[in-house]
Amino acid sequence: MIDETYAAIFAAAPTASAMAHGRVNLIGEHIDYNGGMVLPTTIGNATHVAVGPSDDSSHAIYSAQYGEAVRRGIDTAFDGHWSDYIAGALAKGAENGLIKNPMRVAVDSSVPGGAGLSSSASVTVAVLKALAEHAGQHVADVDIARWSQQVEHEYIGVPCGIMDQMAVAIASEKQALALETDTLAHTLITLPDDHHFAVLHSGIIRKLDEGRYAERRQECEDAAAALGADSLCQLNEAQVAAIECLPEVQRKRARHAHSEHRRVLAAIGALCAGDMAAFGAQMDASHISMRDDFEITTPEIDAIVEAARQHGAMGARMTGGGFGGCIVACVPVDILEKWKAAMAQDFPATRYIA
Repeated sequence: MIDETYAAIFAAAPTASAMAHGRVNLIGEHIDYNGGMVLPTTIGNATHVAVGPSDDSSHAIYSAQYGEAVRRGIDTAFDGHWSDYIAGALAKGAENGLIKNPMRVAVDSSVPGGAGLSSSASVTVAVLKALAEHAGQHVADVDIARWSQQVEHEYIGVPCGIMDQMAVAIASEKQALALETDTLAHTLITLPDDHHFAVLHSGIIRKLDEGRYAERRQECEDAAAALGADSLCQLNEAQVAAIECLPEVQRKRARHAHSEHRRVLAAIGALCAGDMAAFGAQMDASHISMRDDFEITTPEIDAIVEAARQHGAMGARMTGGGFGGCIVACVPVDILEKWKAAMAQDFPATRYIA
């Protein structure tokens, strides 16, 4: 379909195309930049990209979501335009020898923006994979993920961790990616057939580039420095004991990162053992930590998470960068439709994503 869209817009056939899913993080929030273990999985929603050479001196970028095509250079200002992520991926592709001349790019995505489902990582990974195919080069998925993260850092100004990019570059549906973010060692774990990780949009849109994400990361770095540690998730016993001596904000951030890493390890053990009740308990504890220690939830999302449990979920938590976006709930398949109906009745502004 994306090839046909490209041809209709640019009156030429693309030379390459690629796709990357969105992702939902099952557990392990804000610890991919703190040296922790995370457990994301992909969702069915995806970004499709087609590319080909341009006959002009600038890049041409078309978005089916915005219904427009723009021309731009990759050395121009990145100021919040919808094409910034695509232009950043083009710049990173040029830097790594995937393109030498201006390109045409067509993008079509069903990953909702501002939902905590990695719409940005999905588009940058898809563009980079399409550029690699265009160049006839094999680029390892880990390198694609690293380049995609660099787009966020260097062009968008979001100091994100590596989880989102690794998840959408490597994992597939019905698999969770157990990722050690300090080493990038990873294992794919098959998800159970009798439980579904339901993703529900709260109706609250948030943007990672508005400053609060960077603020939380800086607070974590300050806490790690105060403890004399390289990362908050890899503290020794003396450093763990010293957490309670930190100033309040640093204490809370360190407590969340340290405990969240251990919750992920426990959740992975529960998942491998098929103990979804234990897995759900770790999800519940994760949300409480995000609410009380990391302070990134909202009262509306807290209420949605609580209702998700009351209607039969084994566990539920906010997912994503915070301050809006989605929740994820572990729901037995045999009550999924009943659960969805109950949640829709209680919270009409929510939207079932996956």
